[in-house]
Amino acid sequence: MSTQSTQSTQQQFRDPQARQPGDQRERGGARGAVRLDALGGALGWFSIGLGATELGAPDLVARAVGAEDSAVSRTITQIFGGREIASGVGVLGSEQPGWWLWGRVAGDLLDLSALALVAARRRVTGAGLARPLLAVGSVVGVTVLDVIAARRHSRAQAPGHLVHARSSTTIRRAPQDLYRRWHDFESLPTFMYHLDSVRTDDGTSHWKIRGPAGRKINWDARIVADRPGELIAWQSVGHSDIRNAGTVRFAPAPGGRGTEVQVDLEYQPPAGAAGVALAKVLGEDPGQLLAEDLRRFKQLMETGEVVRSEGSPTGSRPVSRLLRQHPAQPLGRS
Repeated sequence: MSTQSTQSTQQQFRDPQARQPGDQRERGGARGAVRLDALGGALGWFSIGLGATELGAPDLVARAVGAEDSAVSRTITQIFGGREIASGVGVLGSEQPGWWLWGRVAGDLLDLSALALVAARRRVTGAGLARPLLAVGSVVGVTVLDVIAARRHSRAQAPGHLVHARSSTTIRRAPQDLYRRWHDFESLPTFMYHLDSVRTDDGTSHWKIRGPAGRKINWDARIVADRPGELIAWQSVGHSDIRNAGTVRFAPAPGGRGTEVQVDLEYQPPAGAAGVALAKVLGEDPGQLLAEDLRRFKQLMETGEVVRSEGSPTGSRPVSRLLRQHPAQPLGRS
């Protein structure tokens, strides 16, 4: 009985219920929200505050940057103020703040062009350059922060960062038996060695991976489709460390050979230390990790136990212990 696995990059989370074997169509499901970090939030509120000042006191803002206090300059300042408020509201309220932060970067470049025009039109020199130069320096500083925040949030929401892994195997057991065993989520770490624990509670489940140096990665999930003996589909919820969605399908194998089990998983690697830890746990090929999980699941359901040596991959075991292998021993029973 062979086990197959694949890994690819997807453009967006798809509806876990919509996937069918070999189905390449995109149906339903939108890209999930990206959490706004402290820098992005601060820039959003700064944008709203600056915009309110430009709208309410355009003459003061014009004089502060060294522009002449005229009807034209006041109108332009108020237009810029409206843009700042719109950008701030977008950053704070959008599920994809990266686009709005890049909009702030474009606005910063427009501001710098306007300040250069102010200096050129007034032909200021010496002490008269102080205000325009101070304004330019301030805008440059904010631009740097905007670029940092925009790149950070764009990486988080970039569709190319969503990874799709798939694996399948055939097990000599009935679909209902395999479905019941898999649906006991708290026992999944028995054959999914990268999992530290799973806890179920009132319609949701809490999952935990223990990475290198004790780093923990947590997420909550809910079942979005549940057909006994056929399908379990899930999706992460709330502020999880790793956004993910997937399905496990149970279908009778041809010729009465048991059940074909197929697992599809989509996830977005988190940024920062959590992402580094996750990469070390999952390795370069998450599809291969799924294949190993299914191999152990097959062993558990067909023989009643999982057997491994201490050299088997477990996600966070030190290399020194891997070198001191012992004979294989049963770890879990069905």
